[in-house]
Amino acid sequence: MAGRKQTTVKKPLLQPDNRGPRTIKRGDQVAELIKSWINDGKVRPGVRLNKEAELQDLFKVSRGSMREALKALEVQGLVSLSTGPDGGATITRVPLARAFQSLQNFLFFESISLEDIYGVRRVLEPLLAAGAVEHLTDADFEALERSVEVCEPFVASHEHALDQRHEDIHFHDVLAAANPNAFLRCLCQIINQMLHSLVVVAGNVTQQEYQAFGRKTVAAHRAILDAARRRDASAVEQLMAVHMEEAEAQLRKVHAALRQKLVLDSDLGLRAGGKRGS
Repeated sequence: MAGRKQTTVKKPLLQPDNRGPRTIKRGDQVAELIKSWINDGKVRPGVRLNKEAELQDLFKVSRGSMREALKALEVQGLVSLSTGPDGGATITRVPLARAFQSLQNFLFFESISLEDIYGVRRVLEPLLAAGAVEHLTDADFEALERSVEVCEPFVASHEHALDQRHEDIHFHDVLAAANPNAFLRCLCQIINQMLHSLVVVAGNVTQQEYQAFGRKTVAAHRAILDAARRRDASAVEQLMAVHMEEAEAQLRKVHAALRQKLVLDSDLGLRAGGKRGS
């Protein structure tokens, strides 16, 4: 195992806060300094910070303040904390789950509907799919094909139907991952996560209605996949635009709605001292 990569920065000096009677806690000051290291490129994702005792000495703070700083950074998704002899803090890329959680918790206090989401999705998803076409690999095509195949069999149960609808969303995640526009990709992936986690349908929806929804989705995905294999970005964009219109109409037929809720760490598999699975 490679040795711990030490952070090579000058010893920081925590400055007193002169902005008024409310002082900035030392733990918060430390967190801000470490974020400035990330911002300046002094530490990158994958770099492990010095051990906790060494960081305490570096920043001249108590153990409690140091732990408070690291915990704050973990909550923001900027470090991953681990325990044990080789444990400590490792700089990480902010996971998409954290971005989704923050946005959804903001939107919890706003009045948004499924129609609002599809108003945005109708614009973004065709652009995203078209931009992904030339970047799709053989592995991507295999993943898209598997997604379509999972959704084609006869639905035997309500639970299986829900699994198929989640796989429908995965089809769009594969396209998103292939698009090189990171901003567009992030927006569409967050929308997909919202649809996956927060959309609920009426309890009296019949299996026939689920099947009708599934058949239309499979047909649309198959057509999009065939056009993508031909590297026909224009056709993919047009097909996706039609698919978005049909998908919203189908969701209305099954009386779908957006469940307003705060997203907890446990909802996303995020927990203190651990990382979310892939």
